[in-house]
Amino acid sequence: MLDTHARHLVQPAIGATANLLIRLRFTVNQVTWFAFFLGISTGVLIYIGHSYWAAAILWISGFLDAVDGSMARIQKKSTAWGTLMDITFDRIVELSVIIGLAAKFPEAKFVLLLLTASIVFSMTVFLTVGALTEKKGMKSFYYQAGLAERTEGFILFTLMILLPQWLIWLTVIFFAVELFTAMQRMLEARRIL
Repeated sequence: MLDTHARHLVQPAIGATANLLIRLRFTVNQVTWFAFFLGISTGVLIYIGHSYWAAAILWISGFLDAVDGSMARIQKKSTAWGTLMDITFDRIVELSVIIGLAAKFPEAKFVLLLLTASIVFSMTVFLTVGALTEKKGMKSFYYQAGLAERTEGFILFTLMILLPQWLIWLTVIFFAVELFTAMQRMLEARRIL
């Protein structure tokens, strides 16, 4: 929801950073890989007890993940391979957070597994609709909006990382939000397909 409706608020910072990195001769793929490696380090940071660093690195990774897409659009170098890397790396970063939390807090493993299943369900609908529809958006495929987009996920992951005493309940809330989003996307898919 925030990615769709509030992107214009952060786009100036994303665009300025994209232009700076282009001037410094960074490639889109270099930024993509850097964001990815930062992002997957969050699981390790969670596990070794550096929660604040994990949350900060997660957000820096997410910011750079938005910057690389802006760089590609500015340079008119968007590619199918870049889209594949972006979507795949996003899911691996999310898995890193979930695995780090599950390793650190084994009592939450079951609800974290449910959360993972709900993400798989929601992303399956999202990607299938993107592949089947003729619609295109700002990205190289049709981007289905929903209650839970990347920013909402990062907010919930951050709360889960920083408030481990509420981890099970926060994970249940995240699970419910993901299921709601999947159903939103299914209903929209029924209408547009």
